[in-house]
Amino acid sequence: MEVEDSEGGNLSFEVLDPAPVGMAVTRGPDHRLLYSNAVYRSQVSGPRRGMPVEEAFATFVLPHYRASMDHVYTTGEPVIRTAQQVGALPGDPAPPERFFTFSLSRVVFGPGEHGVLVMLIDVTEQTVTERRVTAVAEQRRRILRRYESLVRLTADIFWVTSRDGYVSEPSPSWERMTGQRWADYRGQRWLRTVHPDDRAGTIMSWSHAVGQAVEMWEHVYRLRTCDGGYRHFQLRAVPISENGQVVEWVGTSTDIEQQWQDQRRQRLLDRAANATAQLRSLEEMLGALADVIVPELADGCGVYLVTDLTDERHGGAPFVIERLATAARPGLKRLPPYSEEQLPAGNAFVQAVRRRRPLLMTFPAGSPPPQAAPEGTLPWLRLNDANSALILPVVVDGGVPAVVCAVTCGDRPAIGRDAFTLLSRMFDHAHDALSRAIRFQRAQQIALALQYSLLAEPPCLPDLRIVARYRASPSAAEVGGDWYDSFVLPDGVPALVIGDVSGHDLSAAVAMSQLRNMLRALAMDRREPPGEILTRLNVAMESLSGDVTATCVYARVEECDDGGHRLWYASAGHPPPLLVSPEGRARFLVEGVSPLLGVPQAGPRVSQAEPLPPGSTLLLYTDGLVERPGEHLDEGLERLRRLAESVAGEPVDRFCDSVVSGLPTSGLDDIAVIALRVPAEPPPCAPVTEHIPCLRQHSG
Repeated sequence: MEVEDSEGGNLSFEVLDPAPVGMAVTRGPDHRLLYSNAVYRSQVSGPRRGMPVEEAFATFVLPHYRASMDHVYTTGEPVIRTAQQVGALPGDPAPPERFFTFSLSRVVFGPGEHGVLVMLIDVTEQTVTERRVTAVAEQRRRILRRYESLVRLTADIFWVTSRDGYVSEPSPSWERMTGQRWADYRGQRWLRTVHPDDRAGTIMSWSHAVGQAVEMWEHVYRLRTCDGGYRHFQLRAVPISENGQVVEWVGTSTDIEQQWQDQRRQRLLDRAANATAQLRSLEEMLGALADVIVPELADGCGVYLVTDLTDERHGGAPFVIERLATAARPGLKRLPPYSEEQLPAGNAFVQAVRRRRPLLMTFPAGSPPPQAAPEGTLPWLRLNDANSALILPVVVDGGVPAVVCAVTCGDRPAIGRDAFTLLSRMFDHAHDALSRAIRFQRAQQIALALQYSLLAEPPCLPDLRIVARYRASPSAAEVGGDWYDSFVLPDGVPALVIGDVSGHDLSAAVAMSQLRNMLRALAMDRREPPGEILTRLNVAMESLSGDVTATCVYARVEECDDGGHRLWYASAGHPPPLLVSPEGRARFLVEGVSPLLGVPQAGPRVSQAEPLPPGSTLLLYTDGLVERPGEHLDEGLERLRRLAESVAGEPVDRFCDSVVSGLPTSGLDDIAVIALRVPAEPPPCAPVTEHIPCLRQHSG
């Protein structure tokens, strides 16, 4: 820069006065001040014109300017310094920190005459602010490094997300735990490792935390680890704020699998203990335990009573089991709670009971072995893609009164050792309560065995299918007076009987046995309409000791000339038979009714004929199926009719199981049912009214 003298050497620098920065000009090697503008004077001082630099600026200039000014003056090379901290200005008693950015450049006044042009900007405010921000950022990084080091001692995973909750920084600990790379979990891709059943809940919880900027977020989910399995993790996250705004989230994930398992184990044991402590009957206790097992440990569960009965009724089968209770996780259809099945010697249930040891079977989903479960349960296992079954004999006081079968389905891992151990402990803890119930159940089982010994197995017929069920009252240990019977008459006609002697004690059972034998003898003696058989039975009852009353339905199932079937029946004060068409329409047969047995009867009892359409089902039952205290009998009958219509298409044995287990009974009385299924092929019978006189010709 060249500056010329004007009028005797006075230089004009007024053009620099408006400059928004401090400006000053010196001349000569001792840097005598020639000019300074108002901004410069306000920033530095108010020196007099012509003063040497040492006097003008004292300690403020000497440490910062003099060497640089000498360099510029001598070499002509400009010097620029940014954000330089300076010392005290003249007159400042306790000066604050000051920062300036300045530039020095040589000016030429003439041949051999040089000086220095000074430009000065006060950047104290900007520099202090920037340094504060830098210090805060450095302090924050230092705190985070300390926090991360501390977290590594207590947490398995450390992670950082943006203010919107998206993973924003790589996490080596996450990669070690899950096996994912940064590209696989950044943003929201980390959700792919969360268990599918926990994903929706995790998204909802995390979204709420981010949206509300909660002080701390806590959540538990199952995370897929690098070995392919899932483990429970405790998540905690806190927001990091600046100037009242969330800038990011810092979080940890801690493996709590063992803690979670311990807590769940104790919770299930407590639930099982509470369930058995509050209940009295074995059936209720085992049903409550099934509800504890599902869905925590299994997808489905069945509880079976082991009924050790005589070979006479069951054709040499080792034992009979009765399904008392079932449970299924949401989304799976629950099996009917009641079913009675005979098991062959090779069935897994038989092996588990004989050995008194649990039996665990795993198999391809939906392909259980034929002997893995009772025959009636196998379709459910196939339909729901069962992959494992644990058969656990319930050992109480050295005996096995019941068997529990727990099943896993679909993608759920097969039952493992932990679940097996927990189930065993659950039943061990319930031992005392179960033992009390078993004492009552054993007395009931003896009574049940006696009752079964008095009941005949329905005959096997080439075209008709007959199935019977008997369910003892869960609240009584004594035998009752309910009975059913079925046999083939000398003329080849099948007969069906259902009856109920008043009372629920040994006397009622004795009277029931006598009536059963007397009715058989009368029916086998001659071919008569059912009403006349009941008339003669009523007369024969006069020989019995005591006042005995009973209800009864006696029926003949005859084959028509065209191959169809008709029903001849008579009812002595008994609930009406139910006829269910294969299309699912049911109606009660309310004709052929006379007073109950054991009371005087004037004249013969009536009989009634009814066609049995192909594929139809005839159901005879005792009043324990439909009666409830404080309720009119018609309500129970209507419930039975609706239920029978809904299961009309089931095989007749499942039809009976559904009827016995699907109604809300009082539990105060025994239940006996016997059902007849007519083959579907033959056409309907011709009208039967014209044949009635023909049958009556044989009445004597």
